[in-house]
Amino acid sequence: MRRVVVFNMVALDGFFVDSKGDMSWAHKHDPEWNAFVGENASGSGVLLFGRITYEMMASYWPTPMALQNSPVVAQGMNAMPKVVFSRTLDKVSWSNTKLVKGELAMEIRKMKKEAGPDMVILGSGSIVSQLAQENLIDEYQIVLSPTVLGKGRTMFEGVKEKVNLKLTKSRAFGNSNVFLCYEPVA
Repeated sequence: MRRVVVFNMVALDGFFVDSKGDMSWAHKHDPEWNAFVGENASGSGVLLFGRITYEMMASYWPTPMALQNSPVVAQGMNAMPKVVFSRTLDKVSWSNTKLVKGELAMEIRKMKKEAGPDMVILGSGSIVSQLAQENLIDEYQIVLSPTVLGKGRTMFEGVKEKVNLKLTKSRAFGNSNVFLCYEPVA
């Protein structure tokens, strides 16, 4: 069975975007961090997005600037298959992207039963919160950034019931980011 994995940066005060929806605070580059991100981006998998994150990613990763700033990550992001869940988009233009308009949890249940690589959610807090409530996320990869935003959105906004998790691995980086990997407790 395919797995659904979340990979998100989170500020120390729990927000994954600031009050304006910006995530630029999360970009702390150094060779160690870039190697880690490059390894993750070059892996196989299917990227899952909501409309807002899709539009943000599609406006950056296919550009010459992205290829210049982060060539390994940009190549991975552009080559990987992507699925965007949206009821308002009529078409998608980023390479290897499929638009799905159906009910999110139902579609993910179908996709998890299909053969294929794992699926990874980047950003897309509304998708994370909806799938967390349905117990459809198999692993949470959270990068804790030593930044306090004061205001913003959590990726668990709207979750109504407790989700218990257990730590399965962690790693501290020289740029002060900490990678935390959790799985749901059955």
